[in-house]
Amino acid sequence: MSIGAFGIKLGMTRVFLKDGTAVPVSVIKVPKHVITAIKTVEKDGYNAVQVGAFEVKEKKLTKPEIGHLKKAGVVLLRRLKEFRVDNPQDYQVGQELTVAELFKPGDLVDVVGISKGRGFAGTMKRWDFGGFPRSHGHRYHRAVGSIGQRTDPGRVWKGKRMAGHWGAEKVRVQSLLVVDVVSDKGVILVKGSVPGHPKGILVIERSKIAHRKSQMLKLNRIKHIPENLLRREA
Repeated sequence: MSIGAFGIKLGMTRVFLKDGTAVPVSVIKVPKHVITAIKTVEKDGYNAVQVGAFEVKEKKLTKPEIGHLKKAGVVLLRRLKEFRVDNPQDYQVGQELTVAELFKPGDLVDVVGISKGRGFAGTMKRWDFGGFPRSHGHRYHRAVGSIGQRTDPGRVWKGKRMAGHWGAEKVRVQSLLVVDVVSDKGVILVKGSVPGHPKGILVIERSKIAHRKSQMLKLNRIKHIPENLLRREA
């Protein structure tokens, strides 16, 4: 286990490999992080490191948050999160972490964010239902259809896929490849899309499924991307 980080989604673009292949990537800005607390098995029952990011004014925090950060001797930070680690003794409270220390090209990461809110949506848009035939004589085309049961159980099952609010929920996209790390700009490029709207807050952490055989095979197929990336000289 290793430390993750907060990020800000800037948008999507593409990068090119030396053979001309275009690779779609998401651009994520990773601000400077500060370690605000260290948890150990002896004292807390588990090993973890708490990191914070996004400097903020005092009026934006609660008194317990202000007291916690001042006790650690760090600047006031808006977002805090714990990450489980195996070696908490390697870190110190107040230590600053940069994007180059957190990630490197070729890593597999999970990205967690709040998906775009789509408002109220019907079943065809929300759940990709097929709908009814559009031929003459049909009164319903985009309706949900029958949702009920017979006498047994005589009710609608909980969790039935129906129309309702779509989006604006936590989404985890797993096992994305870190294509490049632009340390001077505090930016990482991740292959594929990540949840949320531009300027949305993300959590980036080491992939929880990277150890699986399927992901090892996947990494073998795409590990050439960071190696053959066509980097432009500044």
